Amino acid sequence: MDEVAPADRFDYWWEAVSQSVISVDAASERADDFWGEMRMMNFGVVQLGRVRCNSFEARRTPRRIRQSDPGYYQMTVTLSGASGIRQMDREATMRPGEFVLYDTSRTFNAWTTADFSPETADNPVEGRGGLVLGFSRDVLPIGEAEIRRLLAVRLSGREDVGALLVNVLHRLTKEGERYAPEDAVRVSHILLDLLAATLTKALGEKSTASLSDPRQVLLMQVMAFIERHLDDGGLSPATIAAAHSISVRHLHRLFESQDVGVAGWIRRRRLERCRAELADPSRRRVTVRAIARRWGFHNEAHFSRTFSAAFGLSPTAYRRQAGQAGHPER
Repeated sequence: MDEVAPADRFDYWWEAVSQSVISVDAASERADDFWGEMRMMNFGVVQLGRVRCNSFEARRTPRRIRQSDPGYYQMTVTLSGASGIRQMDREATMRPGEFVLYDTSRTFNAWTTADFSPETADNPVEGRGGLVLGFSRDVLPIGEAEIRRLLAVRLSGREDVGALLVNVLHRLTKEGERYAPEDAVRVSHILLDLLAATLTKALGEKSTASLSDPRQVLLMQVMAFIERHLDDGGLSPATIAAAHSISVRHLHRLFESQDVGVAGWIRRRRLERCRAELADPSRRRVTVRAIARRWGFHNEAHFSRTFSAAFGLSPTAYRRQAGQAGHPER
């Protein structure tokens, strides 16, 4: 931002944030001499960035959501200073090594209290540091109803799989440009697996319907079974129920807490597998039809309509777009 006049830096910064992360209304006591730096990279189906800037307060308003709604979850990791967010009548304040998940389709207030300037750029204690991971709401093998219970909840990145996730994110912001496009896509799946494991653990510890609840345990077992058998053409509510020695009616009741039923969940996860393969450069020689059939879509026209309804692009258009955006940004 050194090349931007001090009086213009605040507006310049938040326009860059709206283009790269999410659009918000912002204010800062340092607006007259604002300073920050941001580096964003694309890894397959996720976007990762490191951001450092002066203290601010930001609001994601209904007007901003109407103007631009990517349908994303975002995860922010606090590396230095302090930051916080308020969403869904919850409020979380993060210290270094902690992170939070929030929904860009819902209003929120966010803030940070650390300052950053060119003189402190190499000092991670004085300079505000944070990581931002963005991804579509349907890429995690966890129901939206479950994830909603973790929005604006402080989570730890200092221990267990959470620490591994944060360490990998931190390293990628330093070394991301070293990865070839096909590796970047695979890295995105590793990140999502680590995040899913972290959130699943958090659900067990923080949710009122925790892993001590037999119903919740069974639901997660069923979801894991579905994930392992997505390429099985015979996968159906009946076969899933039989594999878990429950009735189909009981199975449907298990999914009442989710936003879709059993069949809808299977379809969603299969569509996500298709999307992942379409974005993978190592699978570029595999036809769209073959990918669709591999994941249980045997009518090409039906698959194209279903995919377009879910992701806003036809399978062919999505593959083309993913190929253009597959390189980490430098």
